[in-house]
Amino acid sequence: MEIVNGVTLRQFTRDLRAEIREDRVTNGAAALAYYLVLSIFPAAIFLLSTLPYLPIPNLYQAIMDLLHQALPTEAADLFEGVVQDVTQKRGGLLSFGLILTIWAASNGLFAVMQQLNVTYDVKEGRPFWKVRGTAVMLTVMFVLLVLGGFGLVIFGGVLQQWIADNLGWSRPLLGAFAAFRWVVILGMLLLGFALTYYFGPDVEQEFRFISPGSVFAVITLGVVSFAFRYYVANFGNYTATYGTLGAVVILLFWLYLAGLVTLVGSEINALIEHYHPEGKEKGEKEQPEVGRGRRGWLPHPSR
Repeated sequence: MEIVNGVTLRQFTRDLRAEIREDRVTNGAAALAYYLVLSIFPAAIFLLSTLPYLPIPNLYQAIMDLLHQALPTEAADLFEGVVQDVTQKRGGLLSFGLILTIWAASNGLFAVMQQLNVTYDVKEGRPFWKVRGTAVMLTVMFVLLVLGGFGLVIFGGVLQQWIADNLGWSRPLLGAFAAFRWVVILGMLLLGFALTYYFGPDVEQEFRFISPGSVFAVITLGVVSFAFRYYVANFGNYTATYGTLGAVVILLFWLYLAGLVTLVGSEINALIEHYHPEGKEKGEKEQPEVGRGRRGWLPHPSR
C-alpha cells in the first residue's frame, strides 16, 4: 500500500516510529500535560463566564454532559467542581480579570506551539508578542468554536423536539439527530486540530480542514478517551492508590494522552509533507518555489 511518492505503509510506519523517538514525543506530551492542567481551568472559567450573556438555553448542561461522557467520572467531577466553585465566588469577570484569565488559559497552547516546532525540526523565529498573541487568538477561537458547536447541537435538539411534537417520534428521526450531534462534535474537533496544526508551528503551509494527522488525532482521541474512561470505571482504582489526589492524577493522565495524540498527529502531517515532492524538507520553514526541484525526503542515518 502506497502512502505518497512511492512510500509504502511499512516504511511510513517505520519512519514515524523513528521520528517519534527522535523528537521525544512522549517527553513532549508529559510537558504538555503539565501546562494544560494549569491552563484548562482558566480556559473553562473564561468559557463558562461567557455563557450567561448568550441566548442559548441549556448550553452549560450540554457542555458538562459531553465532559462526563469523554472523561472518567472522577476527573469530570473534579473539573466541574473547581470551575463552579471559582465562577460562583467571583460572580463574573472584570475586564482586567478577563485578560489575566485568557493569558493563563493560553499557556497550554503556547506550550503546544513550542512542541509543534520540534515536530517540524525548526526553531521559533517569531517575536515573543506574535507567538503569545497567536496562543491567545487560538484560545479565543477555541472558546468560540465550543460555543458555536454546542449552539448547533442545542439548536438541533430544539428542532428535533419541534419535529417530534408536530410529526411524532420515529426511530429514523432519533437516529438522524443523534448522527447530527456527533457530526457537529467531530467537525468541531477536526477544525480545532486543523487550526492548531496550521497556526502552531513556525512554518509556512496551507490550511487544511482535513489532513491525515487531524483525522488520526480525532479518531484516536475519541477511542483513547472512551477506553480510558472504561478502564478507570471498571479496573483502575486510582483513589485507593493516590487517595484524594486520584481525580487529579486521572485528569493529568488524560491530558497526557491528549497531548500525545496531538503530537503524533502533527508528526504524521510533517512526515507526509517531507515525503511529497513539492513539500518542505526537514527543518525548512518556507514552501519550496514552484519548479525549484528538491532532493526528496532524506531518511535519518539510523534508519
